[in-house]
Formats: sequence, C-alpha cells, structure tokens
Amino acid sequence: MQKYGKTLKHGRFFPIFFNFALKFNESMRYYEVEFAVFTQKETLQDVRDVVAALAGEAGFESFEDTDDGLKGYVQQALFDEASLKEMLDALPFSDATVSYTVAEAENRDWNEQWEQEGFEPVYVGEHLIIHDGRHVPHPTPAQLLVEVNTRMAFGTGNHETTRLMAEALMQRDLKRLHVLDCGTGTGVLAIIALLRGAGQAVGYDIDEWSVDNAHHNAVINGVDDRFMSVLGDSTVIGKLGRKFDVVVANINRNILLADMPRMRDAMKPEASLLLSGFYVEDIPLLSAKAEELGMSMEWQKNEGEWACLELKLKD
Repeated sequence: MQKYGKTLKHGRFFPIFFNFALKFNESMRYYEVEFAVFTQKETLQDVRDVVAALAGEAGFESFEDTDDGLKGYVQQALFDEASLKEMLDALPFSDATVSYTVAEAENRDWNEQWEQEGFEPVYVGEHLIIHDGRHVPHPTPAQLLVEVNTRMAFGTGNHETTRLMAEALMQRDLKRLHVLDCGTGTGVLAIIALLRGAGQAVGYDIDEWSVDNAHHNAVINGVDDRFMSVLGDSTVIGKLGRKFDVVVANINRNILLADMPRMRDAMKPEASLLLSGFYVEDIPLLSAKAEELGMSMEWQKNEGEWACLELKLKD
C-alpha cells in the first residue's frame, strides 16, 4: 500500500537542558478522512493524486491509498470541512465523484511494521551513514555514524529531503552553535548537528511518538545531554526565549509558509534557515515569503523533484 506525505520552554532553558519531552499541548489529535472515489479504473490513480494535492492545500498532512480511494490525516484543530467540500466540488474530472467519511484517528504508532523491520543503512554523500540497530554498517574512519531506531518511516534518510538536509548540515561548521529543528521527526537532523559539534539543539514536533522517539535516538547517539525535544507546533518557538544560529525545517510547503515568520524571529543576525520538504516548483513561493520576511536565498539544491534551500537574513 502506498503511503506518502510529509515527511519541541522553560524560563531557565539555557544552559539547563531537560532530558525528557516537555508537552506544551497534549491535545494534538487527528481525523482520519476516508475518500471514496467513483470513477473508471484507469483514472482512479489520477483522481487519487489530485484529491491528495488539493487536500494537502487544505491542511491535510499525509495520505495512504485504499482499494477504492485514499485516506487522509489532518489535525482536528485545523480541519476545515467547508474548505474540503469546496475542494471536492471543484474536482477537475467530469466523470469522477468523491465522497468522504470522517473519524477520529487512533492514537497509536502508525508505522509498527516499519519499526519492527527497520531499514537498510542510508549513505549520504561520502561521510555520513544513517542506520538502525538491526543493520549496523562498517564505516571508514572518515564516516560519521548516526543510529536511528525509528517509530516512523520519515526521518531515516531514505527520503530525498532528509538526505538533502543531512548533506547540508554535513557541509557546515557547526561547532558550539545552537540549532532549532522544526518538525524534528526522529531527531536525525538535530543529532547530526550535535555529533558534528553543535553546542545545543532543540527539536519540536506535533506528534507525541516523534518527540519521544527523537529523545530516544539522542540517548543512543550519546547527545541527550545537549538535546531537548518538545511537543507542539511552531507556537512553541516563542516560548523558548532563545535565538538560534541554525534553524532547520523539513516540513511540507504550506506549513513552512505559515511558520516561517516564527522561524525568522528565532534566528540570530548571522543565522541560517535551511528548508526542505517541498518540490522544486514551490521554490518561487518560498523565495517570495523569504523576501517578505527580510531574508534572501543563499543557495538551492535539488534531488529529483525535491528541493532544499538556505535562507539568510539581509544585512
């Protein structure tokens, strides 16, 4: 079955670190919306793709195919049923109709099979290997090993955007820098930064599984004394009361556009903002948003249809 989609303060936070996940918001719950597609067999996948694209514009975060359509997942607090109905009414297929049902998504590990089976080592460039505890590679002295025992399929390096972000971090001098990882997932990007000498890192995520998993991965890589994972969305950035040298965000385009003002407010004057999680065709929108926020694009790199950008504050 195909699955696709996207892929956390404390008044005395620095220099004191807490080796557990702070929970600013324990009410993050999702709806599971099942879309039934009525169309010819040969156009079913096309309709699925369009529904997923349009629902993604309406705030849905991930999807999986079903026999006669697809399921989508959206935060309950962000679910706008009026927009969803308007989107379906505008579906650009004359011979297709789509109906849907809404149910509360079960709060569990959605990738249990992935967690049990693990993944083969992922080689990022010449100097980084991301692996799990079941598949241990044999590195050269020049290669950095990052162990990720994952509870989710996104954040292992298998996806192009994770590799792009990891490679960008590997190419930077991070010694003693403070890093903010927005949508931390498995914590892999923050952990790479810490293993390469970053002084401290904070990662936040809306998914409780991810927050706990990121902390676990920090422990097994020996960097938990410098890492803190927090449950919540981008509103937690303002509660950290701290500026960062590097802000990384591997999230989908719509969330990036909405959250970039908060990310920008968390940046020191010479800080960098590294972004991925979007397609090459989305670069103009993100570049325009950066310009609006007083940032300029330093460079971009693509892998296939996926892109990675570095933004800097203008002088």
